[in-house]
Amino acid sequence: MPPSSMEQPAEPFKAEQPPAAPTLTDRLARFASGFIGGPLGDHAVDPPRRRYWTPIRVILFTGLVAFAINWLQKYPCSAGGWVDWQQYTNACYTDIRALWGVEKLNEGAVPYRDHPVEYPVLTGWFMGILGQIAYRIGSVAGTDGGPIFYHLNAIVLFICGAAAIAILHRIREDNRRTDLPGPSPDPALVHSRPSRPWDAMMLAAAPVMLVTATVNWDLFAIALSMPFFLYWQRSRPIMAGLFLGLAVAAKFYALLFIGPLLILALRQRKLLPALQSTATAALVWAAINAPVAYLWPESWMRFFELNSERPVDWGTGWYVVRGLTGWERLWDSEFVNDLYLVLFALSCIGIAALGYFAGRRPSIGAFGLRGLASPDDLAPRLAQLCFLVVAAFLLFGKVWSQQYVLWLIPLAVLARPKWGWFLVWQAAELFYFISFYGKMLQVSAEEEGRGIAEGLFLAAAASRWIAVAIMCALVVQEILIPRLDAVRSLPLRPKPAAPTPLPRGASDPAPAATP
Repeated sequence: MPPSSMEQPAEPFKAEQPPAAPTLTDRLARFASGFIGGPLGDHAVDPPRRRYWTPIRVILFTGLVAFAINWLQKYPCSAGGWVDWQQYTNACYTDIRALWGVEKLNEGAVPYRDHPVEYPVLTGWFMGILGQIAYRIGSVAGTDGGPIFYHLNAIVLFICGAAAIAILHRIREDNRRTDLPGPSPDPALVHSRPSRPWDAMMLAAAPVMLVTATVNWDLFAIALSMPFFLYWQRSRPIMAGLFLGLAVAAKFYALLFIGPLLILALRQRKLLPALQSTATAALVWAAINAPVAYLWPESWMRFFELNSERPVDWGTGWYVVRGLTGWERLWDSEFVNDLYLVLFALSCIGIAALGYFAGRRPSIGAFGLRGLASPDDLAPRLAQLCFLVVAAFLLFGKVWSQQYVLWLIPLAVLARPKWGWFLVWQAAELFYFISFYGKMLQVSAEEEGRGIAEGLFLAAAASRWIAVAIMCALVVQEILIPRLDAVRSLPLRPKPAAPTPLPRGASDPAPAATP
């Protein structure tokens, strides 16, 4: 029989590589895997045959466990009527329960109409709708609606958190570049790398999620902001702008995403998609805010007035500098406002320059082009610049509430999905969280021996500031040296080879010689 007839049919080309295994791509994950048998082996089946516990199910289950722990941690404060400063001794304080009375939700008040609210409109509506439900249930049942209000908020916020985790998983499962504007990005950069679905575990298992998930309504804004990255990644600028507008209407920090978006679009010389997203976001934000601003202008302005009038808050960099130096000018909120605006503006200018110029004229020896899809892949990623801008806003801002860490976590996962320094930063945040309540107890109880010393609190606040600053430095380093970036340094997906053209007149390749 001719040798050619014995040839087996060619195996179809597989465009997909197995997902990147954390135990092979992350040093800390590799070390930790030693306690359960070691990293993924050469002969392991990837993906495994047992398909029920897929990455997304494992990650969501981990997130639900974290949310359940948070619920238990806050439970002692859910009933209200805090005595002997139990909200501080148990570290279970939550704005959600405290504002039930402060915002007059316990009287059935409608936010903005009946009482000014210190939050952006969409968060005010979120609060008001659940407040009305809790108030009416409490009235019918003849009981206090406060615990009902807290638990309703916790359930909805946990759903928001699970949605954010699932969307982050979807972004990393796809793993396209998230900074390539236009409906038809360079095909060499689309689907150019193995997926990284396990990156979403960093959000689900973030240690601070155990204690800050329901301190405020930030998970609601995060759940609205994550689809912005997903739809921008999929070259759908209108949908990206829709969710960006919703996110800004819930918490203003998402407004900071627009600068990096425009800088990268300007770099790629494709401004139209970025302008479409920005215009859509502005229209959505205006549509949500306009009715409230027209009907109850004084209540609507409360959010903006409060932010301009607030003094230096606990745990900020300004508080640390004032505590260490005794500089009296830092008690002046107007002076701090001006200084903050100058420093933040300079930071934004530096980040814009970094985003526009980084990698424009790469040196192969310095930057390491090996493994990159094309020279265009040297452009910074959108999430990297967004992380830097939001981090600068917190580092130089005069308000840095404990739950603001939730703004940074998903951005940090997208910008730098490495467990090592991420956990160091989380430890610093936990240290600050515990110290904050010790300081609140020391200030409120007015009893000698309760709470912690001022020096320890300053050390905790400084450690958080330094940890975030180092995270920023590491992100900048990976922008300048792309081979260090865990996302861009992965090997490319294999591309199908172009078929070899046959000689004219040939009907079949010549049979291979018998060995």
